[in-house]
Amino acid sequence: MTTNPKVKKFRIRRKTPDEQQQPEAASDAVEAAKEPSHAEQIAAISKEGLTGRQLRMARRVAMKNGFEASSDYDAVRQLRAAGIDPFQRSSVLELVKPEGAKVPGRRGRIQLPDTQRDDGISLPSTNNNEALNRNAAEILQIQRDIAARRKRKLALLFTRLSFFVFLPTFLIGWYFYNIATPMYATNSEIVIQQAQPQGGGPQGLATLFQGTSMATQQDSIAVQSYLASREAMLRLNDDHGFKTHFADQNIDSIQRLEENATNEQAFGLYTDHVKISYDPTEGLIRMEVIAADPVKSYEFSEALIGYAEEQVDQLTGRLREDQMRGALQSYEEAEERRAEALATWLAIQEDVRQIDPQSESAARMGQINTLESEKQRLELVLQSRLNVDRPSEVQVQSLRDQIANIEALIAELRDQLVGGAGEEVSLAARNTELRTAEENYTFQTAMVQQALTQMETARIEANRQVRYLSQSVRPIIPDQATYPRAFENTILAFLIFAGIYLMVSITASILREQVSS
Repeated sequence: MTTNPKVKKFRIRRKTPDEQQQPEAASDAVEAAKEPSHAEQIAAISKEGLTGRQLRMARRVAMKNGFEASSDYDAVRQLRAAGIDPFQRSSVLELVKPEGAKVPGRRGRIQLPDTQRDDGISLPSTNNNEALNRNAAEILQIQRDIAARRKRKLALLFTRLSFFVFLPTFLIGWYFYNIATPMYATNSEIVIQQAQPQGGGPQGLATLFQGTSMATQQDSIAVQSYLASREAMLRLNDDHGFKTHFADQNIDSIQRLEENATNEQAFGLYTDHVKISYDPTEGLIRMEVIAADPVKSYEFSEALIGYAEEQVDQLTGRLREDQMRGALQSYEEAEERRAEALATWLAIQEDVRQIDPQSESAARMGQINTLESEKQRLELVLQSRLNVDRPSEVQVQSLRDQIANIEALIAELRDQLVGGAGEEVSLAARNTELRTAEENYTFQTAMVQQALTQMETARIEANRQVRYLSQSVRPIIPDQATYPRAFENTILAFLIFAGIYLMVSITASILREQVSS
């Protein structure tokens, strides 16, 4: 709080004619003798609690009126000594001019009326210093309250930040730097490739993506899903003791797996320590295996790569087996049918005692043609014998008997070819049966050739469907701990806590504003 400035009270009294006639210099000397010294006046002014703005205003007014002041308080003293209110506006100062000649460095004194008469009646005062000082004190008090309120709010803000942001960040950083068990990561990259087709094979839409990552994308995604599955975790645990390794007491309690942990708990830890990603643009499967021991990390990585190879073989092996099984079955069935056709043909040949039906038929037809020629010759001889006047009956009858025998033989041969009234099977029927058996055998032989071609094509296609796993980056035993990344994790924790605090603060401010409105 500031102290109110001293208010000087003057009494208005009637001057005698003698006093009015005294020289101005004598009056000034008396007043100067009664006034305190300059140092005392400056000390008294400094105790009034004037603000910096008032002091600067006084200095400007003193400079404007031609006073040479050594300090702001000296400027106030000189202005008051000259009868000028140092805190009055400049426009009012322009109107109030002292009478008389100007004195260098000092202006004429303005005679102000006394505020008190001889009879004790107070008159209105023109001195506004008390009101100005009171207003200045109130303004100063308000400023101090605002500053105190700001300090209090800053202190509360720092307390909240310390409790909700700095303290959790410090605890997390302390954990990462001093408690967290170092973990070793083994990185590897594998790619699934497809066998290239042989030159001269069929080209078309089916071979458009041969040799690209699109051809093995489905297999790569399947292998990635398998390596990130519970089955892979269980196999890794059975073969290499995944749970036993992470249940070691040397691992800190946050990263350590509880004893007798369930498969779900182990799988949660497995997903955090086995990171698998697939790049579809390059067809690479990137794998990072994290463990508390570098040798164990390398062992886990090699085991998972072996599981991936088995999975690739399983994915393509069934397809190859199905393709080859169908082609081989077709070939075996065709071979059986051909063998049956050959056996049937042989049985017919043995039954009819004939090997080549076409040759047999040609021989019989040759005999018939020969007999026909002989018959025609005998008929010509008979006709020549009958043309004589007295033919020999014996010769004529002999020729007729020969012709009849030939006709009977021709008829018998024709009956053998096409069948007659007897029960014996004709040669044509036997030839037809033999020819049918032969054609069936020929057809089954062609079917065997076709099945063999299909089996070879299936074998080529199966070889084309072969997928094999190639290691582009082989796992290497790490020699330095990869995790924890203490600095990065601490910064990340700070950003997370700061973001949460900021969101909560903004939400609380909005809710307060809505409720207050």
